[in-house]
Amino acid sequence: MSAQKARWVSSFSFLLFWASSIPAWGHARLLRELSPQEYFRSLEAGRASLAYFSHNVSPGAQPFLEQIENSAEALQDYGISVAKVNCAKEEVSRYCGKENALRKAYLFRGSVLIREFPTDALFDVNSIVANVLFALLFNEVKYVETLADLQNIENALKGRSNMVFAYVPATGTAEHRAVMEAAFVYGTVHQFVLTTEATLLKDTGSDEPDVSSARLLFCHCQQATDLAQPCKRTAMGQALTLLNIHRHLKLMGAPLVTEVAEDPEKVSTVHLQLGLPLVFILSQKETYEADRRTAEFVAWQLLGKAGVALLSRDLIDLNVLLRSNVALKMPDEGVPIKYLVLEDTDEIITLVEDKGKVEQIQEDEEEYEEDEDEKENNNQDIQDDQVVEAVSRDKKRELPLEQILALTEDTFHSALLEPARTVVLFYASWEAVSLAVLRSYIEVADHLKGTKGILLARVNCWDWPGLCTMENITQVPALKIYEKGERSVMYDGMWGAEELTSFIMLSRVSCPLKLATIDEAEGYLRGEFPSELSSFHHASLLGVFSTATSGGWEAFEEAGNILSGHVTMGMYFEDDALALSRRYAVSPPALLLARSRGQSVEAISLSTQSVQDMVQMIRYELLDIFPEITVQNLPHYLQLRKPFLIFFSDGDIGQMESKEMLKLAKSRAQQVFVACWLNLKKTPVGRGVLKAYFATVPSLPLLVWVNLHAGGQVFKFPSEQSLTEMNILSWLERLKAGLEIPSSTLSEEDWKPPLPAYDFLQMMDMAAPEVSPHTSHHHGDMPAQQPPESPGGDTAIQEEPSQETKAEKVGSPGRDLRGTAPRLAAREKQGKRHSEL
Repeated sequence: MSAQKARWVSSFSFLLFWASSIPAWGHARLLRELSPQEYFRSLEAGRASLAYFSHNVSPGAQPFLEQIENSAEALQDYGISVAKVNCAKEEVSRYCGKENALRKAYLFRGSVLIREFPTDALFDVNSIVANVLFALLFNEVKYVETLADLQNIENALKGRSNMVFAYVPATGTAEHRAVMEAAFVYGTVHQFVLTTEATLLKDTGSDEPDVSSARLLFCHCQQATDLAQPCKRTAMGQALTLLNIHRHLKLMGAPLVTEVAEDPEKVSTVHLQLGLPLVFILSQKETYEADRRTAEFVAWQLLGKAGVALLSRDLIDLNVLLRSNVALKMPDEGVPIKYLVLEDTDEIITLVEDKGKVEQIQEDEEEYEEDEDEKENNNQDIQDDQVVEAVSRDKKRELPLEQILALTEDTFHSALLEPARTVVLFYASWEAVSLAVLRSYIEVADHLKGTKGILLARVNCWDWPGLCTMENITQVPALKIYEKGERSVMYDGMWGAEELTSFIMLSRVSCPLKLATIDEAEGYLRGEFPSELSSFHHASLLGVFSTATSGGWEAFEEAGNILSGHVTMGMYFEDDALALSRRYAVSPPALLLARSRGQSVEAISLSTQSVQDMVQMIRYELLDIFPEITVQNLPHYLQLRKPFLIFFSDGDIGQMESKEMLKLAKSRAQQVFVACWLNLKKTPVGRGVLKAYFATVPSLPLLVWVNLHAGGQVFKFPSEQSLTEMNILSWLERLKAGLEIPSSTLSEEDWKPPLPAYDFLQMMDMAAPEVSPHTSHHHGDMPAQQPPESPGGDTAIQEEPSQETKAEKVGSPGRDLRGTAPRLAAREKQGKRHSEL
């Protein structure tokens, strides 16, 4: 069984999980034998029971009793008990008296008789379960005999709900049972309609129907708002089994078209999880509307066979040929995405239905893509193996999730109303990265145990995809903080327990926190206020604004909203603000930055009014002057796009070296580079960095200059010189004058993660559109504003409402694939024909 199929098979277990938890009723034996008096006394209001009344069992009735006993376990899953009632010879009653009464089985709900069944209609387990559920689900499953009856039901459902229409050649079959069991689960979501009339198959649009085979159609009536508009129908192509029905309904509930603004390798949809391919229509801003109509047209043609996504070239940097206009992602692990050049929508449909067509189309593209595909396949294997190994190392251990509340569609919204803040982790129970993050989340729960006003919860998007779609969760794992009565905040940082805990705790405090007195402001700078953050080591940033001067405070306040959860910001906007600012030799508007609980406060004048510039400046000012480089903070310093002056140490940095490097870093004239240090014992990956620089790890400590963004030249500070500020400055002047020979030169190829799906830097950039991720600036020298790279806010993928609730746009998409690629493809084919002359 494939991995994808195994996943959705396991997910299906939730449909009947509650049933398996119902305790055994009565004796251990499922088929109870009772007297009439005992039986009627045992009936409970609202509970269903199937009973067979008999005197001495005749040989002819023995097979029936065996089937009744065999069906008892299946019926118990639906809360239906089964009993054999032994009538006394002298007893005369409605159920025990007449001979023909003894040839029937009776279905009760409580003490009310629902249905009588002739015993010859209950000939095996399938017929018993099917007929009993059919009787109980009278409102959920309508039986129709004529086309008029079917159309009346459709008209009543239009604009309100969808319909599942099933044809079975006869009642009491395995297919009939599958439909009834599905109706038991989905009957409150969709209207089920059943028929045994073969003529209705042809009336519903089936060409030359095979009346000997059961069929199931999903009718999209909810989107048909006009009575004259017919309900679109999607036939299920597989055999009519309960598992296949569940799979089909899950596909019908998925979004018709998914809009994607990230690397397609990262995208995971319900179609891929259920073993179906995903087709990407490559789009661009100029042709978006036409491409959208094309994607919807293709999606309706492939509904139930493949998923369709609209991939924007404008929002991501695709390393594929510009002429490619369609991509195909197969559900099999390790299979690379195939980028193709197609001319019309018929080719896409053929592509999905005929897998051999893919290889035929790709023959013209191999000369461009073969080397890159091979490299991506190797990286995919390496990265996947590392992540999966980390999770599977102890996969047999049950995770301690007692402190994390599991939410469902029924409990989600009510849970958000109780605490001041609800933290929700959205994940997929089968996905490796989700499980790794879940372990960090458990550590967070242990750390925050007993913290008032915070509820930690989780939602398994595999079990509740509709809820995750409604909350705009289009990739997992994802974490959101919901504040009572306010908007939610999406987390966009690293997934370590320390980073998650810091984000949750910082988000509890208003950002910026408005302070009313100078004493509060001074306490804030010392880290004493607010009290809930007194145990957290963090820099405190205080904006001081005077009521006598206008401007600045609005941008500062909006910047605080953007940076909430990531930084601690206070705001003092009172009449005596001038007195506070004079203590630090600055005039409002100004920023006061306390890095170590008020021991030293840095005063910074404010001149910028733009929110984006304010956010950039705050993030820059909060960077350490002489930071220790770690895996977690390296992306923040790389974004500055400056050369690095790195002091490599095999342990803590010495006091003398720290003093000299700090003097150098504080020099305003030297802010054209990042002065930092790296502890190889704390960050072992530094040894790999040194090997990349010098082939072998040189003796430590060592001072290195490297410019990753221009030339990649690596210079090593002379080991015979003492490490002083003056010697370093003199050495840097020699570098600038070209008098030093580089120890090595790095390759010009980009240093990217092995698998783009785990490019966390890119994910953080896309999640913060207010700040251009590649902007560098100096203290007091802010750069010009740059447009955001992704206009999509916190999410990289935006999914449309499902096809159940969204009407298809009017208008034909045409047969062309819009955009630049189709015409380029046509021109190239024509060019090849000319070159052959």
